[in-house]
Amino acid sequence: MAQTNSLFPAIGSLAVKADEISDNPESTIDDADDKIVQEVTSLCMNCHEEGVTRLMLTTIPYFREVIVMSFRCEHCGTSNNEIQSAGSIQVEQGTAYTARILARSDLDRQIVRSPSCEIIIPEFDLTLPPTSRGQLTTVEGLIRNVYADLNMDQPLRRIQDPEGAAAIQGLLDKLKNILADDENDEDAENHDEAVGEVKATKASDKTAPLSAFTLKLDDPAGNSWIEFIGNMADPKWNLRHYNRTVEQNVALGLVSADDVGLASGNLKSLNEEGEVTTEAITDDEVFVFHGHCSSCGHGLDTKMKKVTIPYFKDILIMSTNCDRCGYRDNEVKSGSAISEKGKKITLRVEDREDLSRDILKATGLSIPEIDLVLQHGTLGGRFTTLEGILNQVYEELSEKVIAGDAAKSTDRSDFEAFLKNLKGIMNAERPFTVILDDPLANSYMQNLYAPDPDPNMSIETYDRTWEQNEELGLNDIKVEGYESDAQKEVIPI
Repeated sequence: MAQTNSLFPAIGSLAVKADEISDNPESTIDDADDKIVQEVTSLCMNCHEEGVTRLMLTTIPYFREVIVMSFRCEHCGTSNNEIQSAGSIQVEQGTAYTARILARSDLDRQIVRSPSCEIIIPEFDLTLPPTSRGQLTTVEGLIRNVYADLNMDQPLRRIQDPEGAAAIQGLLDKLKNILADDENDEDAENHDEAVGEVKATKASDKTAPLSAFTLKLDDPAGNSWIEFIGNMADPKWNLRHYNRTVEQNVALGLVSADDVGLASGNLKSLNEEGEVTTEAITDDEVFVFHGHCSSCGHGLDTKMKKVTIPYFKDILIMSTNCDRCGYRDNEVKSGSAISEKGKKITLRVEDREDLSRDILKATGLSIPEIDLVLQHGTLGGRFTTLEGILNQVYEELSEKVIAGDAAKSTDRSDFEAFLKNLKGIMNAERPFTVILDDPLANSYMQNLYAPDPDPNMSIETYDRTWEQNEELGLNDIKVEGYESDAQKEVIPI
């Protein structure tokens, strides 16, 4: 570990060393190990003369080791910057970062973008696909690069594709409002470039109003990163890990495409048998229902599987995924009869180990310590872990702060404080209580001491009220003697 730290020192220590060298211009560093930047002579692919590639090996806190590379040719002026991860691809999980850009100070957040990273700005319907090289920049730098790339071909695009040029111009206007560059700034920048000096005003230092937007980084390799402010409890910042799909493993070179094609071919032949059976559903069977996407209207398949939860009951997990528009939906239904009584589960969470408990949320959820109450139907049925359900709640609620351009500043600050408390709960920074109150007794919380009682969890059963039965439609259900009622309703002709 000490050897790794010496090879990849923290970026802060490199900055301190650079300041010491600048303060003592007469000092020289002869030892290659003490140099901040390593220089390597390399071939320029533009003029085929010799250029210089500078390498800086460093560690970004709370992220990983990276290699920052900069090439410049003094003969033709060609320059290039790139960043590569010095770590390995994450074993089984990718990373998805979400940052809410609500103030101009958020434009200074640093971004590490790997070649496999996809960047999405939902408010602008903008998606940046994976590239051929990595990038180290800021949110402002990313916006400026996108603006420059799209604006470059606009004159030609207006002649060849007027409709497309008009749509892109609308996006360019939105990006320009973020940068807040006016004509005077552009003229000054062009004048400075002409004399060899650039004095550009940062977008974060300007006073123009900023339209809030969301920046998402989705990297199956897990080698991308966006900076948080203060610590990882930043309410505007979120990190989510997910399991890669087979297609993503193929794109990363972790799985052979031939092997995947063979496996998918066997699965397809099993699914297309089309046989109708009256046998009982087993735990190993996966049923496929053909239907249409509610978002784009194209055909899709909904998969259903029965799962038996130990010391609980059978449930049905249904998953819908549209390959055309990316729409996804997951739902959990009870596979057993309606319980005679309701159930209330109370869990006292004291450490991160409790966050790994499996949870089946079929109804509302509440956390009194932060005044969080989810009504029945919120997020639908979910079978995940306690940490997973809290992440889903955070992602859903954090999007609401984006709609607050016209909201009062006090309301936004209160909501951000609530999100910060929720982030602290997600990290188990303090004890809290989770309450699942389910009139149908279809909710479940894993007992780590099963079959013995869990000292941190209490389960209460109660009789449903008439109002609860009425809301659930149970008062009108008749399961006995309905045949005779149907015969009485028949009118003879």
